[in-house]
Amino acid sequence: MHLAYPAVLAVLLFCTGLYGVLARRNAILVLMSVELMLNAVNLNLVAFDVWLRDTLHAGQALTLFTITIAAAEIGIGLAIVLLVHRNRGTSHIDRLRELAETDGTGGTDGTAGTVTESDDPTVAGVTDNPADTRLTRGEATA
Repeated sequence: MHLAYPAVLAVLLFCTGLYGVLARRNAILVLMSVELMLNAVNLNLVAFDVWLRDTLHAGQALTLFTITIAAAEIGIGLAIVLLVHRNRGTSHIDRLRELAETDGTGGTDGTAGTVTESDDPTVAGVTDNPADTRLTRGEATA
């Protein structure tokens, strides 16, 4: 097997992933681009393992380790993106400059922790607490 074919494919995959990381503004697409880059690395590891005829198959073992790390990374990354999307209503990277919550302990936007109307989760309709939805409708809590 020629080493040039998988190496060129890996370079194309890596460059596509790098473009996706640098150009995309959606957090899910950035995570997918990182996965493309990791798959390019895996392809190189397996190709060089076959080309060098390693008896220990270290390239393939390292590929399994990389796949495991990539699975953990995408699981944690997707959980963070879904949590941010639930709380903020968007997953665009440009709009997520600050990740600190403004809960009265001192905000990062210079308002000294005051909760504005746009920061209140009950106003935006995003809440997990059923009591918050009753309060916004004017119902009394028992």
